[in-house]
Amino acid sequence: MPKPKKKKSSWAPERGEEAMVGGIMEGSPDAVGVAVIRLDCGCRKMAAVDKNGDPASEIIMYRAKAESICDRCKKDNGAFHRVTEQFIAWGTPRPPAPDRERIIAKVLGTTSSASH
Repeated sequence: MPKPKKKKSSWAPERGEEAMVGGIMEGSPDAVGVAVIRLDCGCRKMAAVDKNGDPASEIIMYRAKAESICDRCKKDNGAFHRVTEQFIAWGTPRPPAPDRERIIAKVLGTTSSASH
């Protein structure tokens, strides 16, 4: 008997990203979430977003378990064509669904299937 396929859950920060998301949210009082962009090199770009989908923090780039971002990111600043995953890690309380949809579209240019 075949194993049932696991339903893919919505995107969520990995363990190393969780502390960064929490710190960004804490330092950004107007934030309702943090946009997380994962790059093919392992680096991450993150920034808080407010209820209008506008930036609520500076963009932070980091690489887990490394002193700095990689040489490729230093050269191209994490170019869009190298993005592998992107989502918004929502704060608590989460904005209503229509607001999340609007923010996701504005910030990531995608639908809610790429949100947490």
